[in-house]
Amino acid sequence: MTREDRPRRDDRAGRDDRPRRDGSGQDARRDARGRQRGEARVQGRAGRTTAAPSQRTRQGDAARGAAYDTLRAVADSDAYANLVLPPLLRERRIAGRDAAFATELAYGTLRLRGRYDAVLEQASSRPLAQVDPPVLDVLRMGAHQLLGMRVPPHAAVSETVGLARERVGAGAAQFVNAVLRRVAEQPLDVWLTRVADAADPTGDDVVARLAAVESHPAWVVRALRESLVGSGRSADELAALLEADNASPRVTLVARPGLVTPAGLAEQVDAVPAGLAPTALVLTGGDPGAVPAVRDGLAGVQDEGSQLVTLAFAAAPVEGRDERWLDLCAGPGGKAALLGALAAERGARLVANEVQPHRARLVEQALRAVPRDAVEEVRTGDGRTVGELEPDSYDRVLLDAPCTGLGALRRRPESRWRRTPADLATLGALQRALLASALAAVRPGGVVAYVTCSPHLAETQLVVLDGLRAAARAGTPAEVVDAAPVLAGVAPVWEPVPGRTDVQLWPHVHGTDAMHLTLLRRL
Repeated sequence: MTREDRPRRDDRAGRDDRPRRDGSGQDARRDARGRQRGEARVQGRAGRTTAAPSQRTRQGDAARGAAYDTLRAVADSDAYANLVLPPLLRERRIAGRDAAFATELAYGTLRLRGRYDAVLEQASSRPLAQVDPPVLDVLRMGAHQLLGMRVPPHAAVSETVGLARERVGAGAAQFVNAVLRRVAEQPLDVWLTRVADAADPTGDDVVARLAAVESHPAWVVRALRESLVGSGRSADELAALLEADNASPRVTLVARPGLVTPAGLAEQVDAVPAGLAPTALVLTGGDPGAVPAVRDGLAGVQDEGSQLVTLAFAAAPVEGRDERWLDLCAGPGGKAALLGALAAERGARLVANEVQPHRARLVEQALRAVPRDAVEEVRTGDGRTVGELEPDSYDRVLLDAPCTGLGALRRRPESRWRRTPADLATLGALQRALLASALAAVRPGGVVAYVTCSPHLAETQLVVLDGLRAAARAGTPAEVVDAAPVLAGVAPVWEPVPGRTDVQLWPHVHGTDAMHLTLLRRL
């Protein structure tokens, strides 16, 4: 160890000082990804000016600190990482590569928590059940830097130990140091083999092996395998699907028709066509919030799968008039904004209903650029009562039903650890009630789109089957409309699954969230 690598003592705090910082607050010895810099660059002898000693901070690494605080908020307050981290980054003025580092560290640690817990269990001198949760989060962050990010082992261990010393104490920091050094002794492929063998000693339990290696609860793995087969795909795709769930999703923009063209949006941002939805662009660089069209509501951030099911719903043929549309569960407003733009082009009016007042306000914000004559109302109300209160009132009804979100695990990394099989019963009852309301609210000859961001058969095909039976008993009979040619008209390069009249998108096949779409026509 060189003199420069030895920790210095902070006489005031009685602890090891933090890494040297440049004027921007970054570790002067490492770049934003933790890579070691040469001493010449640290001292400013490589064409850059070093910060004065008085400008250096003794605080811990800001990006790692933001990631840690996000993990603790998720654990302690049942918060969502995508709602916690961005405000933290703005508040602490963390931007650029540091913000990207913090985002990958927080989201990646949450996605791969199961894998890292299995690794840490083998590397730790004590069972993880006996490790305090804050310390365990620090260990998971260190494991992700060592096994899931391009951070050199020395930087990953030393910076994480420094974070532990600052946040959870010197004693815990020694434990973190010892465990992470053991983790760093082996590469990822060796650890994955060990984790798989520990989960499946006999080699007969594919679900247990994949659940451990690909960091999904076993019940989710079984459900996804059944969903693949039930939607006409092969169970052999399961590993690829789980791997896709663990990849960072692309940031996709929607160019709302009539408000901005895809070409016009592309002139404002580094983006390329997504490939399926004609309205979708994949961001290749930059902050989407800084794009003028996004700020003004002409465009938005929206997964391509969400765009596809919305476009297909709007393109589905109806019998008779096509003037009044309903988004039954509209919050937070992405689909409503796309529908509003389409309605404005076609002379229709949109009613957006949302049960939660704060989400209704988000819908209003999302619709701010849509022409006023295309938005009849944004209201707060229980979607289960709309069919009773307004029977036969709409030409189109979109039901984006509340669900487990198992199709959006890339974007909601904490969801896989929060959801349980028991959620299916509660959500299933709600989904059936909402579908009954939607079928009552649409007029005969009109179309209902049943949409979920979950591929689970209990939330998709079974709900539709039960909904059709209940509608027939209630005097609002309906039939399934073949969604495959409708979506093909929207996205010509999309390849339908033979024999399926519904649409199931997949991250590993289409690069989208696993959105489900069934189209129903009221008889």
